[in-house]
Amino acid sequence: MQTNVSGPCPCCNTEIQYLYKTENIPYFSDILIISAICPSCGYKFVDTQLITHNDPARYTVAITTEEDMSIRVIRSMSAAIEIPEIGVRIDPGPVCQGFVSNMEGVLDRIEQVVKGAFTWGTDEEKENAAALLADIVRIKAGTFPVTLILEDPDGNSGIVSDKTVTEPYVPEE
Repeated sequence: MQTNVSGPCPCCNTEIQYLYKTENIPYFSDILIISAICPSCGYKFVDTQLITHNDPARYTVAITTEEDMSIRVIRSMSAAIEIPEIGVRIDPGPVCQGFVSNMEGVLDRIEQVVKGAFTWGTDEEKENAAALLADIVRIKAGTFPVTLILEDPDGNSGIVSDKTVTEPYVPEE
């Protein structure tokens, strides 16, 4: 199902179209994808939500092979992503966007941000960025095992894999 709803852009008040679309993720759940782009100011909004209600959850999966790059990752606007072996943690913020991707797509997103360090970073930051990019290449090739952790206080995220461990998540106060 797909529905368009007109509404004001929260940045410039231009009338824009918000797209509400439902998708079924096999072996997971039906999800609602909400998106909008303002042609006037460039504001973007994307969120994913499970249609069914879930409790706060922490999802963990070991990424050990090249085939694991196809593991489906659903991140809502409220979820944090962490890969502790490479020191990456992405916490939700005011411009956080939800997405449906795979493990390779998650690494591509991290790669894009890290490449920015070559533009604005100090020499030490550029050196660290180069090392992290090399680690990402090894992860994608399946030669550097890591753990993907997804923590969602709203329970609207998930990792679709038989290897995923799901447990209750209690946010720190």
